[in-house]
Amino acid sequence: MRSLPIILVLLAACGGGSGTAPALPLQPPSGVTTISDVQGNRSSSPYVMQTVSVAGIVTGDFQDNDADDTSNLGGFYLQDETPDGDPATSDGIFVFDGKHPSIDVRVGDRVAVRGTVNEYFGETQLTEPTVDIIGTGSIQATDVILPAARTMTNTDNELLADLESYEGMLIRLPQTLSVTNLRSLEAFGAVRLSEGGRLYQFTNANPPNRRGYAAHRTLNARRSIELDDGKRSAHPEFIRYLKAGPTPAYSIRMGDTITGVTGNLRYSRGSGGRGDESWRLMPTTEPQFNPVNPRPGKPSVGGSLRVASFNANNFFSTVDSGQRVCGPRREDSCRGADSAEELQRQLLKIAAALAMIDADIVGLIELENNESASLKLIVDALNERIGSGEYAYLSTGIIHEDAIKTGFIYKPSTVTLLGAYALLDQEIDPRFNDARNRPALAQSFEVTATGAVFTVIVHHLKSKGSSCDEDGDPNRHDGQANCNRARADAAAAIADWLATDPTDSNDADFLIIGDLNAYVREDPLTALKKAGFTNLLEAQDNPYSFVFDAQAGALDHAVASASLVPQVVETIEWHISADEPPLLDYNLENDRDPDLFSGDDPYRASDHDPIIVDLDLVD
Repeated sequence: MRSLPIILVLLAACGGGSGTAPALPLQPPSGVTTISDVQGNRSSSPYVMQTVSVAGIVTGDFQDNDADDTSNLGGFYLQDETPDGDPATSDGIFVFDGKHPSIDVRVGDRVAVRGTVNEYFGETQLTEPTVDIIGTGSIQATDVILPAARTMTNTDNELLADLESYEGMLIRLPQTLSVTNLRSLEAFGAVRLSEGGRLYQFTNANPPNRRGYAAHRTLNARRSIELDDGKRSAHPEFIRYLKAGPTPAYSIRMGDTITGVTGNLRYSRGSGGRGDESWRLMPTTEPQFNPVNPRPGKPSVGGSLRVASFNANNFFSTVDSGQRVCGPRREDSCRGADSAEELQRQLLKIAAALAMIDADIVGLIELENNESASLKLIVDALNERIGSGEYAYLSTGIIHEDAIKTGFIYKPSTVTLLGAYALLDQEIDPRFNDARNRPALAQSFEVTATGAVFTVIVHHLKSKGSSCDEDGDPNRHDGQANCNRARADAAAAIADWLATDPTDSNDADFLIIGDLNAYVREDPLTALKKAGFTNLLEAQDNPYSFVFDAQAGALDHAVASASLVPQVVETIEWHISADEPPLLDYNLENDRDPDLFSGDDPYRASDHDPIIVDLDLVD
């Protein structure tokens, strides 16, 4: 029930300490503490665990169990009517009144609140409040311009923009901001935004450098903010921003933009404390995104022969039941689909993407390392989709001892296998640490129509995520992350191995494809460049195939020998996966709506984008 207002006050304020006071400021009643004093000029309130009385205007209604079920945080945002003029203090605060508030407030209500000051996951709040509505008023949103002047560090030791002086306030971000991460869209309804365009990995455009990388991280933090959905429930049934565009067919993608988004600023882990600790904007007006990065259609053919690199995102023919029954020794944990239904969905997506690529040769990465079942399932699904027996697979059997391997599928009608495949491992070259890197797989092909010969090498080098400290190969904090030496040595070994013509092709045309787990300017690509190879993506402006830590970058590459480069017609990064929300993939966990999935299109078929190379080979 709403209490009757006893004072009518019409005010227009510009926000907190950085705003301007109204022409006729209303003085706070006797015994009332200003919200800016409660906030203080530090990260925590000087009044923690004390009972205070405040008064102000409601700028954000996020109460539970009221008429608005789209914004539920268990409370509302209150802001001083008169800014204190101190840019170091915020004029706003969150009032937590729980699941069953005694009074239903609305934006524009002037309320008096008595409550206890608490810090909840770093956000200053008033809890156990007594709330009285005493009039009406208005507050104008304060414009906040990114990049922020300073950074701060959260309890996870991550850098963030320092927006403490705006905590709890109604703010507006007047700039055009870009979607730079969608990882938290499903779990927490959140979208990461950045000023000045989307974020890219430092070593995608810069050589490794500790000082430069540190500066890059700092600037990225200053440029970024999280747009939350105004709910505290994890895995919301309705994904607020998925379709928040100008047309019914819109689906949000990385790189899309938004301008003038307005809401209350809070500091939290989001959705009940289970997300990343960061500054989150809780919208008070409905955001709408601009589709500046639309989904790509079928890639046009630019040559007479097409080769593609495709990361299958841990495609396992064995369903992951939680048992350690995968890998060559049948002792590894399984990955990929957790049920027969998920496996079928994963196959549909992969087949849809491969059918649209329509490559003559595909190098596949992240296949279950079994005799042939993983490859056979993909080939059968692809052939079923296109309605013919167009594709076959190269039978390599199990390759070494890792849980995953690489492989080839191809069109026997356009190319034939020339000789036996070859593997590069530690026995061939001690620099190639096959305890860290998957063995490189090489196969020569002959073009049926012309008799031209070339060799394709597919590989999957050590990831950046896990440590190689025990090898004396630590993270140097220069942008290359963990295990860089393992990757760089492997790349140098690949170059020297190819100089020996390991498949006896008698042809100098080599195309290296796959996941190097290295960005464009990192040591592994530099090693190949020094050996005379050309990274076909390097000529592009900020190429990318993967998004990690809200930053796009090229982990997947196509690298050509000197003799092959003139025969390359076009190299395409087909952005069907990295820019898409993960919630559109094949998974069904966390009660995901199964109807979000479409097996008829290729979007989010993997977490990596395919790389496509069109060739006109000469004899």
